[in-house]
Amino acid sequence: MGGEGAAENSSGELLSKAMLLGRAMLKRSILLVAIAILFAFQLVRGAAAVELDAETRTVPLNDDGDTIVLSLEQITTGRREFNTACASCHLAGVTRTNPNIDLSPEALELATPPLDNLAALVDYIKDPTSYDGAFDISEVHPATKSSDIFPKMRNLSEDDLEAIAGHILLQPKVNSSRWAGGKAFY
Repeated sequence: MGGEGAAENSSGELLSKAMLLGRAMLKRSILLVAIAILFAFQLVRGAAAVELDAETRTVPLNDDGDTIVLSLEQITTGRREFNTACASCHLAGVTRTNPNIDLSPEALELATPPLDNLAALVDYIKDPTSYDGAFDISEVHPATKSSDIFPKMRNLSEDDLEAIAGHILLQPKVNSSRWAGGKAFY
């Protein structure tokens, strides 16, 4: 009789150990699947910038007609800094405070002075004026000139400003259906 009880205890312990092992393996499997999904997401997300060829990454540099090819780093930095400093009012290129003036190539070209190139946009981010160029709006529009009023502008370097301007000029090429009043998803 003592042998039967020992055998039952042994099989109960084995069953308990098997269940613990099964749970541990399930947890590891779930963890591996989660890691694989995150890795795949990062690959897809990073591939967007990598897939842009030099022609697509080429934007107007100045009023003289010169162009610049944005680096992949500039594209990534531009998106990040635009989302940090500008997207609260210009999400998807729409101007929330005045939807009649957006960040489309047409609106940028018709501004006075035209803002349809990287140098002009950088100047605007530093010292913004009204759409007709008649007066300074740095007290109501974030600018590096008014970083005391708009703290998010304090830490933007010249390279950051160029990356933001490049982002604005690149978006109509890569997100034409969703940029500046298209089918905005926000």
